[in-house]
Formats: sequence, C-alpha cells, structure tokens
Amino acid sequence: MQFKSMVISNVEVSPGYFRMRMTAPQELATSAPGQFVMLKVNDAIDPLLRRPFGLFDVGTFSAEYAGCGTQCYCEVLYKVVGKGTRILSALHHGDLVDLLVPLGKGFDFGPAGEEKVLVGGGVGLAPLYYLAKELIARGDKVRLFAGGRTRDDILCITEFERLGVETYVATDDGTLGESGFVTQVLERHLGGGMRIFACGPTPMLSAVARMAQGHDVPCQVSMEAYMACGVGACLGCVMKGANHTEQTPDYRCVCKDGPVFDSFDLQWS
Repeated sequence: MQFKSMVISNVEVSPGYFRMRMTAPQELATSAPGQFVMLKVNDAIDPLLRRPFGLFDVGTFSAEYAGCGTQCYCEVLYKVVGKGTRILSALHHGDLVDLLVPLGKGFDFGPAGEEKVLVGGGVGLAPLYYLAKELIARGDKVRLFAGGRTRDDILCITEFERLGVETYVATDDGTLGESGFVTQVLERHLGGGMRIFACGPTPMLSAVARMAQGHDVPCQVSMEAYMACGVGACLGCVMKGANHTEQTPDYRCVCKDGPVFDSFDLQWS
C-alpha cells in the first residue's frame, strides 16, 4: 500500500550512515523481518525512482502520533551514496516522504529453541536487527557476526547487545574487533543445531552460503539489488536460481520472490 509518512527523526549513527524513523500504516505492525519499503524522497521528477530500504525496526507509539492517523512507526538504516540518499539525509522532523509498504518476502524463523546466527555487513545489519528483536522475544538464543571495512561500517552494535544478542565483530583494517573478514570469525563458530540468516554484499553472502552448505547448516540470505518498481513488474532485479542453465533458465526476482531466499535455491558462481 502507498502511505504518506512523516519523518520523526533522522540521525547520523556513523559517518555517512543514517537511521531514520517515520510514521507508518498500521498494516506494517504485522510485517515480517526481511521485508522492505520503497521510499520516494520528494515529489520532484528527479530523482524519479523510489529507493528500497530494509526494515530496521517496526513498533507502535503509546498514543496516536501528532494526529497522523497511525500509532505505528518504522525505521530504516541507510548509507549516503548518491543524490537520493543525500536528499534523504537532509530531511528533518515533520518532513513528508511517500512509502510503498510492506514489500517482499521475509525470513522464516525456523524451529523455536534452535540457535540463530546472524551475519551482516554495513547496512546489511538493518533487517537483522528487526529479526533479532523478534527471535529474542520468542526465546531463541541469537548470535551476531558483524563485518565491515572499518569501524565506521559497524552499525548499531549496542542496540543488538541491549536485546541480549551475543556479538562478534571483524573489520578489514582491524580498527574494531578482529582483523579480517567476518566470515573467518563465523567459520570458527559453525556447528550443528543452528540456522544462519545473512544480509550484506553479495561476495559475503556467497561465502556464507558455501560455508553453510559445507557444514550442512540451514541458511537464508537477504539479497541487495537495484530495484525500480519493488513489485516484480520491471524485472530489473533478477538473479539466477540454483537450477539455471542457458537451456533451462531459472531466474528469481529479488523484490517479489525475495529479498529473502534459501541460500541453496540460488546460483552463486
């Protein structure tokens, strides 16, 4: 559904990274972690297309918010990388944006009581926070493996720890946590009786998927892709399924069939 949303807060949480809270329709209160919104930053022609953002958090106010007709809010976590996100970073309390919500397929939590392992890099941590919040609420043990190039790319770790999530951090330059790739830290802790949920750059997801397959561990990945429509109409965000060949094409639309996939259902070569 389309919704005119009011910005509540828009805070820089790390150099170049922002966390924005907005009013949201009541329907979003029943959204699933891993789903996303398509956000139009202004009413101008340029930039024309909406931007996709994973849901960092969803909640309700204790009272109806400032006459906006909703008690629900949502949060997104984003990095300033171009014109659209630069405009977004300049928004303040009271500014309006246009949302399409909720979109895509979210995570399957798996059996209760099973250990849940979250793996994220950069803004890939966004849907994992909402996921961790829901998993902790139902009593699952949750561990987070967060990676980035530098300490500036490690986002909102304190928020995860406040939920009760056990956290591990790795940076390429060693400025925070262990030095090296987060997948190296993850591999030392993999074992039976766990389920992996990952979101981040495709090379990281590919490495996690291969690692999960090697250890016979269930793994879901939330894919990042450029999206024009967000509903599967433009076919601009397709990727190859596990059974894809030139003779028998098998394409998956990230926005409609995902963004969350079983890692065994995708082709990583």
